[in-house]
Amino acid sequence: MKIATWNVNSVKARLPNVLAWLERTSPDVVLFQEIKCETASFPKQDFEALGYCCAVVGQKSYNGVALLSKQPAEDVLDHLPGDAEDTQGRYVEATVAGVRIASLYLPNGNPVGTEKYPYKLRWMERLRRHAADLLTTDQPFVLGGDYNVIPAAEDVYDPQAWETDALFRPETRAQFRAMLNLGLTEAFRAVHPDEVRAYTFWDYQAGRWPRDQGIRIDHFLLSPQAADRLVDCRIDRGPRGEEKASDHTPVVLELAD
Repeated sequence: MKIATWNVNSVKARLPNVLAWLERTSPDVVLFQEIKCETASFPKQDFEALGYCCAVVGQKSYNGVALLSKQPAEDVLDHLPGDAEDTQGRYVEATVAGVRIASLYLPNGNPVGTEKYPYKLRWMERLRRHAADLLTTDQPFVLGGDYNVIPAAEDVYDPQAWETDALFRPETRAQFRAMLNLGLTEAFRAVHPDEVRAYTFWDYQAGRWPRDQGIRIDHFLLSPQAADRLVDCRIDRGPRGEEKASDHTPVVLELAD
């Protein structure tokens, strides 16, 4: 099973790029973040023409996630449990071919001195609790998406410059480690423990892409049952170099059948 995650930064604006990439790579499941459209206006027909079923949680102008699969997506969950008042479109989860898979868009959290940062930390705690609940089922699961978390210094081009940013603050990284401490595996580092300059996001500003000044914030976390099937996890830098590119690039996970 090949699963891809990609923050597309507006699915309508990137549609030709996204469709071309899917035709070339043909993942079994693809997870989108920041689709930036309401559920009803998601371009389902374009993806259905490529053989994908679509589970979409949209939001006007902001956020929004989707889970596309070549096999039917069952038991779809359209929100992260734990806060009935949180209506932001940041989470969709379903079972595909026996694997529970989530597409998540974790809050950015900046500016740190506003309510946005406590909201980020609360969201991460909810995700940890939900992952703990999923572990009790013994079903293999994959939590993929834009975590807005830089896990370690080797995942950012200039660690000192990011010390106070919500993506790299100690509290953020501690929450991420708490997820791993449940017994989850961070797929990319499991396969590439020592790789440097392995980034998934390059800002549009200040020439970050041509200077390769990026950060790694798009991740797959695997349950033990899914980690046992881990074959590969790689970053596909190609789409970031195209015209009208998203500022993120896809990450591709491969699990043995």
